Amino acid sequence: MHWNLARVAARQGAGRLAAPLCLLAAALGVGAMVWLPAPALAVAVRPNRPPATGLPWLLVAHGRIVNELGQTVILRGFNDAAMLQTGSQALPVPLSARDAALMESQGFNVVRIPVSWSMLEPTPGHFSQAYLDQVRAMVALCASHGLYSVLDMHTEDFGVGFGGSGAPSWLSVPGIPNIHFPGLQAAWQRHLSPAVNAALAYFWLYPNWQRLYWGAWQELAREFRTDSAVAAFDLYNEPHPIPIPPAIFATRLLWPFYAAGIAAVAKTDPNHLMVVEGTLFGGLPTAIRPLHAKDLVYSTHLYSGSLLGPTFTGNPGPLAQELAQGLQEAAQLPAPYWAGEVGIDHRVALAASWARDEILLSNRHLTGWAWWEWDDTGGWGVVNGHGSADMKWLDVLSQPFVRAAPGQLLAMAYDVARGRLTASVAGAPIGSLLQVSWPASVGRSRLLSSCVTRVTDTRPGSGLVTLRLLTPDCQITLQAYAPPGPATTH
Repeated sequence: MHWNLARVAARQGAGRLAAPLCLLAAALGVGAMVWLPAPALAVAVRPNRPPATGLPWLLVAHGRIVNELGQTVILRGFNDAAMLQTGSQALPVPLSARDAALMESQGFNVVRIPVSWSMLEPTPGHFSQAYLDQVRAMVALCASHGLYSVLDMHTEDFGVGFGGSGAPSWLSVPGIPNIHFPGLQAAWQRHLSPAVNAALAYFWLYPNWQRLYWGAWQELAREFRTDSAVAAFDLYNEPHPIPIPPAIFATRLLWPFYAAGIAAVAKTDPNHLMVVEGTLFGGLPTAIRPLHAKDLVYSTHLYSGSLLGPTFTGNPGPLAQELAQGLQEAAQLPAPYWAGEVGIDHRVALAASWARDEILLSNRHLTGWAWWEWDDTGGWGVVNGHGSADMKWLDVLSQPFVRAAPGQLLAMAYDVARGRLTASVAGAPIGSLLQVSWPASVGRSRLLSSCVTRVTDTRPGSGLVTLRLLTPDCQITLQAYAPPGPATTH
């Protein structure tokens, strides 16, 4: 049964509005937004972190993601949708211990976990502890292999009632048809559905559904408020403005929405990084309205040339422009940048070149990412259901990088052909430790720098090399003993 607007409004004290009146009020509201000034937003967040258990707490300092030791932390890994409900489908194949161990051995240190509002709150006001236990089990599995988790309340095409993900099926605008257009793929059926777009418009223009959304987030946050293995809460996946003009949507609706959400979630859990995403609307930039909040991270999704046209032809220019745009928006917010999704169907031509160019750019800008995705029944995953991993594709994605660095991390680069990682740090305390992710598939490493000494060698299954700095400023070079084989292509 659908929980219609009148019932939601009555519960939230917003009054009863019929659908036509809602749409009329929406039009008038959007018109007024064009002319009103948009001052900066600020949210007071006061962390109260208990001692970390296992993985150190992450926070933001000096415009960087850092750990409790003050080391700059770069998070790289995968999305895994084992907890995501899409339409009426059952949950996908769970992440296995074998999967997590493989990620660890290849040097990755984060898993972005899309979670479902529909599973969390299957009936109005009733939250599923059984589902929370499933999410907790996945977080614990990841943590046991040195992998942080980013919890993403995932939304696509508003909700499961329309075949998408996100809102429960009991939430919809009454009287708006869910039209199916002949000849269109299922995804475009949802994108163009009047029912989907009416629900999205109502969600963004009126606060009563937003309060329900943040109430669900509070339940999720309550479960993990003391868990340092959860790196961050990704507050809303891929907001898009249709049918509201993009700049108005961002400045008048999206950023106040995030500010209200951070305040609400922080009442329950002020301890985790809060990730806010820019809009995914073709390749258009997001209009930024400054938002000041402690431990804030900005994210965009990098799909230029893979999901967003034009198709990649070997020219990394559009990829560089897309990342530069995200970095510029992060600086305007201000917040450090992290790409919550980046990926390509590895069956297409030049997929390996696209992936290597994206990783080269992330090294150049010292950014982290979560690849879309680990498990997918199509060509976007490293594994397919219960199948074994595509090691040829995983080797393309598995490159050494500096995972945690004291002082200031100035530069990082990896030469794929030579199997050589170089990085430079400055102002680090003598004797402090630096961690390098070193994939098992690259083989053992040898140290070519005299300003550091090796503390731990690459252990089978660890994907990690620990170094101790002997000088405050250091140029670090690690070289694979055997050069990599011929570059793989897909």
